[in-house]
Amino acid sequence: MQMNQIIEGDSAKVLEQLPEGSIDLVVTDPPYLVNYRDRTGRSLQNDDNAGGVMPVFAPMARAMKRDSYAVCFAGWSALPQFTAAWEAAGLRIVSQIIWQKQYASRKGFTEYRHESAYVLAKGNPAKPAHPLPSVMDWVYSGNRSHPTEKAVDILAPLIRCFSKQGDLVCDLFSGSGSTSVAAALTGGRISASTLTRHMCAPRRRVLRALVDSKQSKSLRELEERNYNDL
Repeated sequence: MQMNQIIEGDSAKVLEQLPEGSIDLVVTDPPYLVNYRDRTGRSLQNDDNAGGVMPVFAPMARAMKRDSYAVCFAGWSALPQFTAAWEAAGLRIVSQIIWQKQYASRKGFTEYRHESAYVLAKGNPAKPAHPLPSVMDWVYSGNRSHPTEKAVDILAPLIRCFSKQGDLVCDLFSGSGSTSVAAALTGGRISASTLTRHMCAPRRRVLRALVDSKQSKSLRELEERNYNDL
């Protein structure tokens, strides 16, 4: 399987190309199963279809190395489904990370002012040498190419904390491609898949430029250039 690329395809099938026990770290942001639409009407594929999300976790766990981590974003409303799928795949929750927002992304019974991710363990990985806080400030991405785009500044600390340079980082729901760029900036290799090629097009070009140049200082310039080319 080719590395340092964002592959268009079904993640469960893409994972079949990876040898068992080859992934050092998974950082991924699957649909929350809430049928979300943003203010402009954009939606997420499979956000109303658990059958398009949950079957990915078993092959993901197979491809993960023994004693390794996965960091998976998830919302509270479908947490029982996610938890059941993780447990069936042999993964256990070892921590939760909350990012607090300065704005409400939605309003219901309460204002939604946070994002959350769950730290999952396969086996018994070593604890990080420099653990992250369990509550951090949110960095807004602007959601320019994807309705739930995560900022590189949110994802890069996760990769630095739970992996080392040269590790293979995998994102199974790549969306805008932010995880791939974050992995390239932190010295990791990336294997990512997406069903939405048009949404990750700018970050695909940024990733290619970063891999080719081996330079991280030009990230913002590269991102602006590639978004403006749309």
